[in-house]
Amino acid sequence: MHLKTSILKEAKHKEFVSCVGWTSADELYSCSDDHQILKWNLLTNETTVVVKLSDDTYPIDLHWFPKNVGNRKQAQAEMFVLTSSDGKFHLISKLGRLEKSVEAHSGAVLAGRWNYDGTALVTVGEDGHVKIWSKSGMLRSTLAQNGSPVYSVAWGPDSEKVLYPLGKQLIIKPLQPSSKVLQWKAHDGIILSVDWNSVNDLILSAGEDCIYKIWDRNGRNLYNSASHEYPITSVSWAPDGELFAVGSFHTLRLCDKTGWSYALEKPNTGSIFSIAWSVDGTQIAGACGNGHVIFAHIVEQHWEWKNFEVTLTKRRAMQVRNVINDAVDLLEFRERVIKASLNYGHLVVCTSLQCYVFSTKNWNTPLIFNLKEGTVSLILQCERHFLLVDGGSFWLYSYEGRLISSPKVPGIRTDILNEQSVSLSNDTIAIKDKADEKSIYLFDALSGKALGDGKPLTHEKEILEIALDQGGPSNERKIAFFDKNQDLYICPVRNFGREQKSIQIGASVHALAWNDTFNMLCGLQEYRVLIWYYPNVVYVDKDLLPKTILEKEGSEFSKSPQIVSFVGNRVTIRRSDGSLIHTNVSPYPAILHGYISSSKWDDAVRLCSSVKEQTMWSCLAAMAIGSKELTTAQAAYAAIGNLDKVQYINSIKDLPSKESRLANIQLLSGSVQEAVLLQAGLIYQAIQLNIDSYNWDRALELAVKHKTHVDTVLAYRQKYLDNFNKKETNKRFLQYAEGVKVDWEKINAKIEMELLKERERASAGSTGATMRNSISTNP
Repeated sequence: MHLKTSILKEAKHKEFVSCVGWTSADELYSCSDDHQILKWNLLTNETTVVVKLSDDTYPIDLHWFPKNVGNRKQAQAEMFVLTSSDGKFHLISKLGRLEKSVEAHSGAVLAGRWNYDGTALVTVGEDGHVKIWSKSGMLRSTLAQNGSPVYSVAWGPDSEKVLYPLGKQLIIKPLQPSSKVLQWKAHDGIILSVDWNSVNDLILSAGEDCIYKIWDRNGRNLYNSASHEYPITSVSWAPDGELFAVGSFHTLRLCDKTGWSYALEKPNTGSIFSIAWSVDGTQIAGACGNGHVIFAHIVEQHWEWKNFEVTLTKRRAMQVRNVINDAVDLLEFRERVIKASLNYGHLVVCTSLQCYVFSTKNWNTPLIFNLKEGTVSLILQCERHFLLVDGGSFWLYSYEGRLISSPKVPGIRTDILNEQSVSLSNDTIAIKDKADEKSIYLFDALSGKALGDGKPLTHEKEILEIALDQGGPSNERKIAFFDKNQDLYICPVRNFGREQKSIQIGASVHALAWNDTFNMLCGLQEYRVLIWYYPNVVYVDKDLLPKTILEKEGSEFSKSPQIVSFVGNRVTIRRSDGSLIHTNVSPYPAILHGYISSSKWDDAVRLCSSVKEQTMWSCLAAMAIGSKELTTAQAAYAAIGNLDKVQYINSIKDLPSKESRLANIQLLSGSVQEAVLLQAGLIYQAIQLNIDSYNWDRALELAVKHKTHVDTVLAYRQKYLDNFNKKETNKRFLQYAEGVKVDWEKINAKIEMELLKERERASAGSTGATMRNSISTNP
């Protein structure tokens, strides 16, 4: 990835340029000490004077009113705030009309920023004050009063906090007076520029110590750059939070969100006082100290999938290379490429007006359709379809270009969503709302309707990243996520009529990704790679979970690596220095998943027998129990030495009715499913199930309610207590023990009678089924 820069031969401004701001992807406004505001049209290469300011007004900072903030009037969105050295800020329309000037600070107003929903404006100045204003310019509050100048300011993602530098310190001040203020020493010199991204929630800072740094919202340092030759005068995040730009004297640098540098340009600009990103995140403009405005657009972005590599060679052209046969195809577009994604055998490319869908089997005839808005901020792909996220909406399309659905999430800001907060599978869409980070909204992909009763999946702590699995039937769909404690959970998303239950399967996880085909999960811990070969094991037999996890040493991945993809048997990881590292996992678990999905149980057993790995046998045992294949499960448990479960499965196979077998299989999984037995009228079996799981109170409750086997419950309870040399203390058991006599001969006789009835009932059901089949085949 590189920056392609351009500067006019002659400067359009006569003095240094203090600030720049984009109105659209092809239109920019710039302000200078020559008192002029210029409009730059990149399509026609024309530059026009919008307004000539008064001779005593020297502009310092410019910020456009945010677009896409609900039903705001167009006139309101076509306005910017301009701060100046005379202590005022000015509200100016796009046409250059001065709407209002406000006396704001003593001394220069050094920065001004609208919040994300356009309801408030923050200004900072030489007097050290931080002030909050309404959108019409009325003072709401003085947030802080300091003894030294404040050079920069940024809103928090929720518009409830303000970040500003004070000397060498960074301060996060909530708008609520009673809330705690966060302050820390960030640099060894005065901090000149800060930015806070609403998508990744990360903070940038830079200053006179010639260093730029990255912080999280709690003030934890994530990255320190090497020292530059000159003070860093400007930093700015790209809208999607994936990149940021750094400006200094004769220096423009493009960096990844983790801090490492993609590109370094040394243009003849003087100091770059301000950097602005275009709305689509493809271009940068810089305000230069020598009167120039520098423009730069991003080229040579790369996308990889299996044996294909796609490179953005120009703003309107891509090159596709097949690394197997070295075949090269050139793709050209009418407009500038904004977003692209390569996965599942398809390349999806969005320009400002259209969406192109290419198949890796045919690069010559793409499917093309028009976009409703030209501001696509995210593309997600799965096997059957892809999701586009643009200015306020979600659009799910098939690879044939057919609109499938458009899920609605009231009040959500789509511009702050990324791959960590939205996930897509063939049948489900999951969206994590930044406004409520403990909730995940789940939608049916085909209809766009909310799953279940419409309520979101909730967690007790803030969720950082979500991912839906890609394989298996829709009724077994799972979502994995980790929270701010870095605990990894898995949860079913289509438990209709039942409460969704999250189960923890890992800890200290900071990145995750599902396999593109089978339900294997990859996660990263500090210097370790973990592969959960069958995460669903926690719903089948929790004891097998540690035996189905592969741990690989990952010291070569350095600190804070990220997972790029988990395709086939290969995990691609990006290190903190930007380099890509591939690590391979065993191919056998994927083959095992393939056999199970095709119900080839004999082949699965033969595979495990030949591989002779405990991990494989443990996965097979869990898969077999989940599919009610008791014979296969018995063989797998025997191979890993779980003889107690082999015996238990033997006893399950001897049970006469399918209801009893199903309930006892569930008991093996750790859950008591007595409802199946109660619906079938098998009261004793339901009572015995609770006795076997030591759920004594429920067993007694059922016995009393149905007026049967109270003595059986009391007998087993007494036997249990005698084994541990304990006396009864439960008041309910003591109460019933006074009036019920325990006689083991009668109890055993009653149990034999119950089992005989169940066998007769099962035999009658089997005969009835046979007769129905005979009638249906011989009408």
